[in-house]
Amino acid sequence: MRIMGIDPGIAIVGFGVLEKQGSQLKPIQYGSIQTEAGLPVPLRLKQIFEAMQEILATYQPEEMAVEKLFFNRNVTTAFTVGQARGVILLAAELAGVPVYEYTPLQVKQAVTGYGGADKKQIQEMIRLLLHLKEVPKPDDVADALGIAVTHAQFRNFTKIVEGVHK
Repeated sequence: MRIMGIDPGIAIVGFGVLEKQGSQLKPIQYGSIQTEAGLPVPLRLKQIFEAMQEILATYQPEEMAVEKLFFNRNVTTAFTVGQARGVILLAAELAGVPVYEYTPLQVKQAVTGYGGADKKQIQEMIRLLLHLKEVPKPDDVADALGIAVTHAQFRNFTKIVEGVHK
């Protein structure tokens, strides 16, 4: 089972592709899509969309996990992240890849077992769980891998719950 995790953003989109074999998780590829500040938002969205299409075609994930949008203080940032998230979801839909969403709290619990974990604890657990030499940078990449790990752990439960609602 190949799973892609996405940490959406307008400046940086973190992505991570994992292979799940039984209970083992193996990183296939991870990195980021970065857009230049100051460019018009429609151009940045186009760059994210095209890069996502290329990544999806190259790594062919069977499922994608995306962080749910979390509204904090900066509404303008939330709107642009929401737009980036929209083109990411569109790219997945066009590629025929089902999308699952997880909150930051679910990621913290799945990766560390503790909902109050801080960013550094999550990043270190990702490094350990995936047997990486160092924590992936920028932080968005480690977050994307955390989202993929979360889906790998929750995917069977998620499918059962979805089946109940159908």
